[in-house]
Amino acid sequence: MKAIKKSLTEEEYLYLDFSHQTKGCIFPLHTSVTLFLLSYCDCKIFKICLVVTKEVSTDSLLLRDDLIQDVEIQIISRQELPPIVQNCCLPAVLERSDNFCRAGLAVVLRHIIQKSYEADPLKKELLELLGFKKTCLKACAEVSQWTRLCELTIPLAIENFLRESSDQPPTIPVEILQLEKKLSEPVRVHNDDKLRRQKLKQQKADGAGPPLTKGKAKSKVHTQETSEELDSASKSMELKVAFSKLTVQEEPATTNREPSHIRKAKASDLPPLEHVFAEGLYFTLADIVLLPCIHHFLVIICKKFSEKLAEFPLLASWYQRIQEVPRVKTAASKCGIQFLHLPELLTTSTEQHPNLSEVPGVEEQNDPLFIGGPRPTMAKLMEKGIEVIFSPHPCPTWTLDWNVLPAAVSPKEGKMSGDRALRKQQQLNNLVYVVTNQAKPGDRIVDFCSGGGHVGIVLAHMLPSCQVTLIENKELSLIRAKKRSNELGLNNIWFIQANMEYFTGMFNIGVALHACGVATDMVIEHCIKTRASFVTCPCCYGFIQNTSKFNFPKSEQFKKTLSYKEHMILCRFADQTAAQLPPQRRLIGKQCMCLVDLDRARAAEECGYSVQVISMEPESCSPKNNMIVGIPI
Repeated sequence: MKAIKKSLTEEEYLYLDFSHQTKGCIFPLHTSVTLFLLSYCDCKIFKICLVVTKEVSTDSLLLRDDLIQDVEIQIISRQELPPIVQNCCLPAVLERSDNFCRAGLAVVLRHIIQKSYEADPLKKELLELLGFKKTCLKACAEVSQWTRLCELTIPLAIENFLRESSDQPPTIPVEILQLEKKLSEPVRVHNDDKLRRQKLKQQKADGAGPPLTKGKAKSKVHTQETSEELDSASKSMELKVAFSKLTVQEEPATTNREPSHIRKAKASDLPPLEHVFAEGLYFTLADIVLLPCIHHFLVIICKKFSEKLAEFPLLASWYQRIQEVPRVKTAASKCGIQFLHLPELLTTSTEQHPNLSEVPGVEEQNDPLFIGGPRPTMAKLMEKGIEVIFSPHPCPTWTLDWNVLPAAVSPKEGKMSGDRALRKQQQLNNLVYVVTNQAKPGDRIVDFCSGGGHVGIVLAHMLPSCQVTLIENKELSLIRAKKRSNELGLNNIWFIQANMEYFTGMFNIGVALHACGVATDMVIEHCIKTRASFVTCPCCYGFIQNTSKFNFPKSEQFKKTLSYKEHMILCRFADQTAAQLPPQRRLIGKQCMCLVDLDRARAAEECGYSVQVISMEPESCSPKNNMIVGIPI
């Protein structure tokens, strides 16, 4: 193994779970995916630690070089993890400072790409893995179905499939069928219209394009031939665009305008773009994540149940195509992945797999008795004794003495205007009062969705005997927070860039200021699981909707009274509290906010909490000025 030559100030530690290994694969699959990306990027700037929960056999130690070559690897126990990493799901990356951790597959992979590029700026193709506007797998799995599929459900489903595989014909994981369905959908890209017109021009040049003017119906045989020609033309068009980008070959600039009939073609007449790779036309991080997972799935299928390949022809085609990407075969070989040679499959079938009906989708809410608008919904709640009632504020005039606090504690240190910074200080007064009156020495306090750390930094400064953890999935926001913390010399604060689900530590109080949409519900759920108190200020009510984790209304009391559609009416109108709106409209918005938060409060009470919905003081501090305060009974 080659040693990593790095200065101590730059060294970062990469911690990966290690449960067991088979030929060409380390489990869990998150670890195989991470090692594959390191190999693809030719990245040697991390000190890699495989974390085990039990003794590792000598055979396992000997196989490390076969599973990833030219990388320094250390095997440690979970008890040897740094304290901050012990509070996170792996994979995780820790900076040498020991108080800034990145956790979760997508966050860690994006970080590896960024650091690999910084180490060698000539590798500009690595940044292309992050996709258009560098957003590939950036949205957290809690709100993005695509991130959830790639990051969580497909790796887990395939691990279960591999564990349970026998000689009996298997049930194909529904997640594989979801991916197959995704690959059949038309591609949307930023220059969509331009590419579709190029495709139309190519089809017509090949004599395969359908006429834009009405004509006689073609024979069945001719239609089938045309379909095959169209498919061939489509592939050449999409593949040309995709691989020209991969090989950094710019297509010749065309100075001539498209022919008139191409320019005037209606958008509805343009042919759709087809998938070349997982997210569309271009090779991205999503393909890197999926490749090790799909490969090990196909190994079992081809070895025992090759007839099943016909159920996912598009996925099989993707698997073959990805091998043509530069450096993929080399990287795979270093990780012990030996590509399969699959038979040619028909990829134009539009028949829906019978199990696709089981794939969860957006629930259609049909309520024949539904009456629109917030007033009928509020009247319905009042009939059941549910009214807009706020708990009294415990100390409406209390304020921090911002003039004597260090400058780095104040939100005025950020890039806010004076008025906005004042309102932020007023918001912090409310949350800090409630938290400081609950906190005891030694308590662990978590600032969820911390942003730039306005809440967490104040709490860490005011409560030096408590440990404060900031959790945020936006890297730049946390870096700004860490800079402010360093200026203050705080030694009781941790920074974790991760989605909420990847924080597994115990804590006493959870705080969230303006957690967007269902993020507030996730914070409350996290606190309830840990039996921690919570102080949350919700935001973006209009983004609330049913998810894989939550169904609305949440409480039994509201469920018995309102349908999902009626509850969504409350959520939509709860967002109409902006200062520039007419007073009566703002009043209705505030009432809807209260009712949505009362549903959240009732749901927490059903879990053994005492909960209050309080209006922050002064109300002008924010249009979203509710606080939900919960204490376990």
